[in-house]
Amino acid sequence: MFDFLEGYDLLGAFWVTVQLAVFSGIGSLVLGTILAAMRVSPVPLMRGFGTVYVNVVRNIPLTVIIVFSSLGLADIFGITLGAADDFDALSFRLAILGLTVYTAAFVCEAIRSGINTVPVGQAEAARAIGLNFTQVLSLIVLPQAFRSVIGPLTNVLIALTKNTTVAAAIGVAEAALLMKEMIENESQLILISAIFAFGFVVLTLPTGLILGWVAKRVAVKR
Repeated sequence: MFDFLEGYDLLGAFWVTVQLAVFSGIGSLVLGTILAAMRVSPVPLMRGFGTVYVNVVRNIPLTVIIVFSSLGLADIFGITLGAADDFDALSFRLAILGLTVYTAAFVCEAIRSGINTVPVGQAEAARAIGLNFTQVLSLIVLPQAFRSVIGPLTNVLIALTKNTTVAAAIGVAEAALLMKEMIENESQLILISAIFAFGFVVLTLPTGLILGWVAKRVAVKR
C-alpha cells in the first residue's frame, strides 16, 4: 500500500520543515519582542515605525514576502546571506528571513497584548524608584507579559509551522515541495495528502498540548 513511498525522503522533507519552523520561530520572537518594545516606547519615532511595520507586513501575503526574498534580495540586490554558490542553502536562508519578517508582526501584537495586561501601577512604581524605560520593560513588564501570552504565541508558532509550506515557492525542499512532486509522479492523491496532513498534525498537536500545559503552569495569578 505504501510501496510508492520508496525513493522519496519523507523524513528529510519534514526535518527541513522543522528547521524552518525552529529558526524562523526564534528569529520572529527576537524581532517581535523588539517591535513590541518599540510600539510601547515613549519615543514617537519608534512607536510610529513599529506601528507601520506591523500594519504593513501582516497585510502582505506571505507568498509575496517569500518570493521577494528570493527574486528581490538575492537576484536584484545580490544579498546572498553567505550562500552565493549554494542554491539550496540560499533558498533555505531566504525562506527563514521571509518567515521571520512576516511572523514577527504577529509575535509583536501578541506580546503587546501581554504588556497591556501588566498593571500600570507596577511600571509607575518602578519609575518612581529610578528605573528607566528599558529597565522597566526588561525587568518588570516583559517577564510578566511573556507569561501571559504563551497561549497566543503557541498559536503563532503553530501557524508558522504550517506557513513553512510557502517556502516551496522558492524551491526549499520541505514537505510541501515533496508532496507536490509525489502527486505529480504517483496516482495516490488521497493517500499522499493524508500522509502529509498526518505529518503536520504530528508536528503541531504536541506543540499545542505541551505549550498549553506550560501556559497554565506559569500563568500570572491576579
